[in-house]
Amino acid sequence: MKKTIQVNLSGQVFTLDEDAYDRLSAYLNQISRLYDRSAGKEEILQDIEVRIAELFIEKLGELRQVVSLRDVDSVIEIMGRPEQFEGDFDGESEASRSSTYEENEYRARRLFRDPDDQVIGGVCSGIGYYFGIDPLWVRIAFVLALVVFGTGVLFYIILHIIVPEAKTASEKLHMRGEPVNIGSIGKSIEEELNAFGERFSNSGGAFGRSSGKKARTRN
Repeated sequence: MKKTIQVNLSGQVFTLDEDAYDRLSAYLNQISRLYDRSAGKEEILQDIEVRIAELFIEKLGELRQVVSLRDVDSVIEIMGRPEQFEGDFDGESEASRSSTYEENEYRARRLFRDPDDQVIGGVCSGIGYYFGIDPLWVRIAFVLALVVFGTGVLFYIILHIIVPEAKTASEKLHMRGEPVNIGSIGKSIEEELNAFGERFSNSGGAFGRSSGKKARTRN
């Protein structure tokens, strides 16, 4: 008889057998060490747990209740092993590490609203990613639908309501049709943090220059 252990992954409670628990714990500890020096470590680990929880749900289905060692090993193969992502690697080596499952699973994009490239709600940008076209053409199509048929606004509002926003790194990778693994999730979050830092620095620099000009005017 095997002992079972309950774990909480991103708000989802799963029952794992003892071997599966030991393997998953060791795996998450390895990932934690991989991102020890990353400013976004907490967010990266959270998003990775979200994706692992999604994969466990897919594997258990409606009939099974206990996550097995085989399930954990399968998830690890999908998400990638930490040693595969240590150090820098070029696109060719990264592609060689991608499993057949990743290639089949993640080339199909999922429809989300894009919060990083939005004029109103990110609907057009999300549709652009889904169909692989420039969001500008989607926006033009909505304007034409409004002018010619008068339905553009209503259609946009409906899509804004029913299409979810890509909030996590995993969802943004799904939206772009990119592989979702521990390397791509970490890279996506770190790029967002760097972009935010650059925007903050630029706005701070502009504020500083503006204040300097005002000071010189007073003199």
